[in-house]
Amino acid sequence: MDNDVRRTKQVLSIQSAVAFGHVGNNAAVFPLQRLGVDVWPVNTVEFSNHTGYGEWRGPVLPADGVAEVLAGVADRGVYSRLDAVLSGYLGAADIGRVVVDAVAEVRAANPKVLYCADPVMGDRWCGFFVASGIPELIRDTVVAAADITTPNHFELEFLAGRHAATTDELLEAVETVRSLGPRVVLVTSVELADLPPAQVSMVAVDADGAWLVSTPKLALSSVSGSGDATAALFLGHLLLSGSVPTALRKVASTIFAILDLTATSGATEMELVAAQQHIAEPLEEFDVLRLR
Repeated sequence: MDNDVRRTKQVLSIQSAVAFGHVGNNAAVFPLQRLGVDVWPVNTVEFSNHTGYGEWRGPVLPADGVAEVLAGVADRGVYSRLDAVLSGYLGAADIGRVVVDAVAEVRAANPKVLYCADPVMGDRWCGFFVASGIPELIRDTVVAAADITTPNHFELEFLAGRHAATTDELLEAVETVRSLGPRVVLVTSVELADLPPAQVSMVAVDADGAWLVSTPKLALSSVSGSGDATAALFLGHLLLSGSVPTALRKVASTIFAILDLTATSGATEMELVAAQQHIAEPLEEFDVLRLR
């Protein structure tokens, strides 16, 4: 077996951190580690909890502080060994520019590295929840620099500048986003007029095709962080398998298991630890349908 295939994959993850709960790096690092992926987390904010609680404490870290941490990681010679960079919640527009600059430096050290940008901006039930200017920066700069992007349905429509109410419209919107730069697009929280209303779906598209997977809707109030975990797990499985449909099937199984356990327990935060065996060994019980 090739040494590059055998060695442990490494991901630099640049996103938010909270003391309580599972969002941002707190939703990405543990799942990736359970897949056997080494993760080097760099935080963009240090909050007590995610903002969905309505109250939180702690700072958005200054962009130059984030840049300093990244420079220190680079000093350790990490950039040339990375397989991927993952970014999520930015906190401020100038942090987005720091992230894109860091990706350019990583690519200079290792042209094979993948950049997965989770364009965290908002959701259909609440609209945008980031500061003014961040959505445009994500669309025009961050996503444009990415190899992979993982918007939810709401974020896809913003990135594409078009509404997507049917499967055909969603695929057209995805192609618009792919034309911005990313080769692979994963759309989460997909609900369409021509799909069963009792299900929620994900759609993944690359140059070789488009695939859909659906899971039952759960009796679950809003739980933050599932998109962050999905982006991390999709990236991890893509690094390990090299296959978009395989990564889609595995991540669908894991996220459903996590949310099912969360719904059963009544927890307000994802049951990541309780579901860790489903992270390490996904059951893969949901069929992936090829759309084209």
